[in-house]
Formats: sequence, C-alpha cells, structure tokens
Amino acid sequence: MEIIPAMQINSRKVINAWCSYDIANSAYNLIITTVLFPIYYQEATKAAFNGVMVPFLGYSVKNTVLYDYTLAAAYMIIVFLSPILSGIADYSGNKKRFMQFFTYVGATSCIGLYWFTGANIGLAVTLSGMAVIGFAGSLVFYNSFLPLIASPDRQDAVSAKGFAWGYAGSVLLLIFNIFTINTYKWWGFVSETSAVRFAFFEVGIWWATVSAFAFWFLKDAPAIGKAGLHIVSKGFIELKKVFNSFAHNPSMARFLMAFFFYSMGVQTVLLVATLFGSTVLNISTTKLIATIVILQIVAMVGATLFAKVSKKLGNKTSLIIMLIIWVAVCFSAFFVVNEYQFYVLAAMVGLVMGGIQSQSRSTYAKLIPRETTDTASFFSFYDVTEKLAIVFGMFSFGFIEQITGTMRNSTLSMSVFFMLGLFFLLLTPLKKHVE
Repeated sequence: MEIIPAMQINSRKVINAWCSYDIANSAYNLIITTVLFPIYYQEATKAAFNGVMVPFLGYSVKNTVLYDYTLAAAYMIIVFLSPILSGIADYSGNKKRFMQFFTYVGATSCIGLYWFTGANIGLAVTLSGMAVIGFAGSLVFYNSFLPLIASPDRQDAVSAKGFAWGYAGSVLLLIFNIFTINTYKWWGFVSETSAVRFAFFEVGIWWATVSAFAFWFLKDAPAIGKAGLHIVSKGFIELKKVFNSFAHNPSMARFLMAFFFYSMGVQTVLLVATLFGSTVLNISTTKLIATIVILQIVAMVGATLFAKVSKKLGNKTSLIIMLIIWVAVCFSAFFVVNEYQFYVLAAMVGLVMGGIQSQSRSTYAKLIPRETTDTASFFSFYDVTEKLAIVFGMFSFGFIEQITGTMRNSTLSMSVFFMLGLFFLLLTPLKKHVE
C-alpha cells in the first residue's frame, strides 16, 4: 500500500514542529532522568532513612539500586505495550493521539514528583516509573513520523536537528532551574530543596505546553480500517506484517542486533552518569550540574558533526567511529580518580551521545520500506530493542554494583556491550544510500 501523504515531505514548517517535540521531552530526559532528580532522590532518601539502604516491599535495598530497578521495570512495561499499541495506531491512523496520551502521562508524573520528600519512597518509585513510561511511550510514535516528514537524503540532518534542538531547549530550562535554586529566596521558596522540587513541577508544565506546537502541525496518515472491537487483532496483524518483512530485509534485522548491544551501553551510561560522579568521585551537586550542562552543549555539536560525517562517509562508518570512542570512554571511566578526569570523560560522552542517537534513528528510518504506512509498527521494533537494551543494561549495572560494591566494575562491563554492538554492525550490509 502506498503512503497517502498527510503532510508535505521536507516541509520546513512541519520539520520544525517535529523537532520542537524534542525540546519538550528532552527537558524530562535531562532534568528528571539525568541531573536534578537522581541527585535529589539520593540525598532525600539518605536523609529520610539515615543511610543508603531504604525499605521497599518488605526488603532493604540500596537507594541507587532501587532506582536502577525502577527504571528497568518501567522500560519493560513499554517493551510489552508499544508493539501492540503501534500496530493499533498504524491501523487506526492514530499515531499522534497515542503520542499525546503518553506525553500527558509523563508530564503529569513529573508534576507529581514535586510531592516526593524522601520518606514516601513509594511515590518516587511510582511516579518516576510512570514518567519513564510516558517518555519512552511517546518516543515510539514521535520517531515514526521521521520517514513521513523527510526524504531519505534529509533524514540524517533532520534527526540530528531534532536532537540538537532538544539539547538546546533542555539546557535553557536547566539553567533557569539552577538560577532559581541558587536564588530561591527571590522566588519565595523556604529552601533550596523546595526550589529543586518545584523544578520537577516546571518540567511537567514545560513538557505538556511546548509539545502543543508539534501536535498542531503533525498529521496522521489516513486509517487503514475503521475503529472497533476488532482493532486489537488488526493491530497484531499490522505488527505481524512488519515482523515478516524482516525476513526480506536482513540488513534491518542485523542493524537492530547491533543497536541492541550498543544501546545497552549508551542508555545506561547516560542514566547513571550523575550517580557515578556523586557516589564514586564525591563531586558536588553544583559541579555535577555544570558538567551536565557542558555535556549537553557538546552533544549539540556532536549531533551536527556526525551528521556531516555520515553525509561524507556514510552512516555505517560514522557509527563505527562513535562506537570506538564509546569503548574508550568505558575503559577510561574505570580508572577515573578525580573530578578533572571526570570532566574530560563527560566531554567525550557528550561528543558521541547526540551523534549516536540521531544517527541510529535516521539509519533505521532509511531501512524502512518507503512504500509502507506502518511506520509506527516498524519503529516499535526499534524502540522495543532500545528499551530492552535499557532493561538489560540497567539491571546489569545495578546487579554488578550490588555484588561487587562499586560502580567502577559496572561501568567497565558496559564496554563489552559496545564491542558486541561494533561486531554486529560490521556484519551488517547496508544499502548504498545508508552506507
């Protein structure tokens, strides 16, 4: 079936609207997942329970390990949900509605984190998990619009532009949050802690409001069939069609295998970076936040830089270069002993962070058959691969830390995942326009 364009391909207005959603949800990824919430969570639980061990469901668990397991569990839920929902979305022509639903789930959960004070650990686990579900769930449908709004020759640049905008917008909000925290008395807060908690509220509002611009311009392709009680079975049929297409597209299957392994490393490193700096190196909160801001700025440059590298040398070569750098990062992290070495390491991470995420998305988009309407179903396999990678990566990181007592060993283990990803990528034949 041919795509019936619902939006003009390569329209500057539509592309900018699509990219603006990265500004909306990247604030969650930076402020809640990466910077303020992990640090606040660690300090608040430590103060509430007089140490790093916290009670949960009758067990005593290390606070950082519980956080790792919460994220892993939330991503596992998305692993089960997104393939089913994406099939339904493709059949019913409701990609945007599903994207909106998950956006508002995530934004509302962020707002709710304002009421987490440390002792109510159940609230933190529930809402941080729901925020992850909202974030990850919305990305399935957001990514699926890429092949619908940009031609293959422009997908690398558009994907990189989305990530670059996201880094820029999230950094601006983070800087404002830092300013508010440091001048909390000006804003009527009784303490820095109150200002930090209000930042979670702000992220939720930001996510819900900024995304409205994208929702206004993004349009769904016409439905394949009418909605009804049969829509779930039809969703599975759409999913089965996509799964069967992998037999005729070995490049896509092998690329997903490579993507799975190196995503285990990429996503885990991004999620635990601040915990590593604060727990292993005892870097102050202020310095950690400043480091993350610089990392985001470097990531903007990296995303744009590697888009140009891929244009000249091909996506595969560009990804290989970045994976080699990632392996070096993981080995180096094991030997880091002071904050200055951590800063250098963070700069290296920033350089390849945006590049590998944007290049992976655009490489996969190019592998999707151009005549298909099932872009959400195709991207559900991509996103499920990434979420499974996060589940295994976070569980591995937390488990190794639990049995060895240090994050250093956990970080070193990530290098194995990057090397496996590199191995499978080298075995992946890509078409000329991707190579």
